[in-house]
Amino acid sequence: MANWTEADIPDQQGRTIVVTGANSGLGLHAAKALGKAGARVLLACRSPERGEQALAQVDSPDAELVRLDLADLSSVAAAAKEIRERTGDRLDVLINNAGVMMTPKRHTADGFELQFGTNHLGHAALTWLLMPALRNGTGARVVTLSSFMAQFGWVDIKDPNFTGRRYLPSFSYCQAKMANLLFALELDKRLRAADEPVASLAAHPGYSATELQANMARSRGSGLLEQGAKFVNGISAQPARIGVLPELYAATAPEAGGGDYIGPGRFMELLGHPKKVSVRRAKGQERTRERLWNLTAELTGVSPDPV
Repeated sequence: MANWTEADIPDQQGRTIVVTGANSGLGLHAAKALGKAGARVLLACRSPERGEQALAQVDSPDAELVRLDLADLSSVAAAAKEIRERTGDRLDVLINNAGVMMTPKRHTADGFELQFGTNHLGHAALTWLLMPALRNGTGARVVTLSSFMAQFGWVDIKDPNFTGRRYLPSFSYCQAKMANLLFALELDKRLRAADEPVASLAAHPGYSATELQANMARSRGSGLLEQGAKFVNGISAQPARIGVLPELYAATAPEAGGGDYIGPGRFMELLGHPKKVSVRRAKGQERTRERLWNLTAELTGVSPDPV
């Protein structure tokens, strides 16, 4: 795995891959790399206009655009239905890449706190709804993006939407990213127990220069904060072409397997090429993982798969 790069991606001819949030940042880099490797890539994007712009940058005649708003469960259901129809109910990889970061307190179309609802609930519902297509794939994988910030978070099962406790954008983001990691591990446990032909992995990009930081500043209406985020990114963060490597490794490397957590290999998992990193803290939360699984089904109204 040492110094694994995009050039090490195996041939993806004949494989169909969905990337959420593929209109910019890590998602766009992933879509471009996978298309270049021969995959049929479906770019799942909230904005049709930005999605079309991203689609034009993917060097693959098989790339397609799917409308997906993870903050609206009706959109998630419609996107899953469309993906299953377009692919003939056969999907090889789902990369749950999209996300929002440290926004002011806002809510999804279904009334959930925006970060928890978008980053976790939307992706969990999409994963469950696409599981029948993944079962028909070859060496199918679900890759869910967490963050190095997850280590500072915990999931409050009784109040994940901050209805009765003080809302802090950073706390909410850490909770959502821990939820992503817990979901990925619980999904893998249940897939193994059911002897399913699908693997669930998690990945995180370390500290990478993407639009997340600038979008965070814009969500607060601060031009100064936006410029500051761009400046800090420029001098401290690794470029997105490096930050995307953990999710690409998790999605394509033959040696990556279910339950793996892939992140950068240098300086506290903030920078560098991908490696397997520890899930020790998340593995110690088996009861929370089970409760989150059940809570997610209750909140989304989507039946868990596998049962």
